[in-house]
Amino acid sequence: MNRLIPAYHVGALLYCPANNDSIVNSLVQEKFGKQFSLALCLEDTIQDNCVAEAEETLIASIRSLKDYQADRSFFLPSIFIRVREPHQINSLLDRLGDSAKLISGFNIPKFSLENANSYIQIIRDLNQNSPRPVYMMPIFESPSLIPLLDRASILYELKSRLDEISQYVLNIRVGGNDLCHMFGFRRHSNESIHKITPVANIFSDILTVFGMDYVVSGPVWEYYSGKNWDAGLRKELNDDRLCGFIGKTVIHPNQIPLVNEAYKVPLKDYNDAKAILDWDLSSPSLVSGSIVKERMNEYKTHANWAVRTLLLADAYGLK
Repeated sequence: MNRLIPAYHVGALLYCPANNDSIVNSLVQEKFGKQFSLALCLEDTIQDNCVAEAEETLIASIRSLKDYQADRSFFLPSIFIRVREPHQINSLLDRLGDSAKLISGFNIPKFSLENANSYIQIIRDLNQNSPRPVYMMPIFESPSLIPLLDRASILYELKSRLDEISQYVLNIRVGGNDLCHMFGFRRHSNESIHKITPVANIFSDILTVFGMDYVVSGPVWEYYSGKNWDAGLRKELNDDRLCGFIGKTVIHPNQIPLVNEAYKVPLKDYNDAKAILDWDLSSPSLVSGSIVKERMNEYKTHANWAVRTLLLADAYGLK
């Protein structure tokens, strides 16, 4: 299983259009709190004829953040850039200059067999010459994943290619809205995406192929206000966790604290995880009642759960 600690700390990944020139002030003022990551988007949130302008705004924003860092202390999240094309990665890093050290990595939309090699080679090359890791987070949302006859072979081939640079694949991400779009679906604020069977089946296949070796992050929830938006998000987050997702893409700051709360580890889970991993392996028995004596702990079947539980506790804390 994946034990790459930074993979668990991506957490709530706040999407922001790259042409949002107010993002610098919001970060410096810590308006979004101190427990989230940030993705500056150059793809779906930007009109095709406005990409060049959005790139300039993004570059100016990152340079401003670097300047502010020299004068004052504030929480700076891990920052990722969601690009459109492979060539944008090197172009942006070159133009950012010294400010590029503020970029943790890149989100790769519509990751597919057609573009995988180009992105993987760029990330490999960058890390050969970088003193720190430059990560990628491929997003599985391509229409090519819909046909059942091809899906398994596509997913396993993509995993085979990503495994070559697995240490730089921070998260696998899923594009819930893009996949729903293909079917003409849209959930309401009281409906979980995991009830949309065709899309949920794609998620299940992604988790089956990648979930044992990578952290797979949950899909975006588009409601941030109105009736029951928060109850709906909590329900979907519960479904996310149960299915194996860790963290979530968010599109509004209101969603950040709910994601962070959802992934906090219950104290009884934490205590049981510690007990499982501290098991006396010389003991003749590998099964015992839990700390509060309400369930059975088994070393052989719960060890991976215990490792993941402690990693989540480190990233999100306890409740």
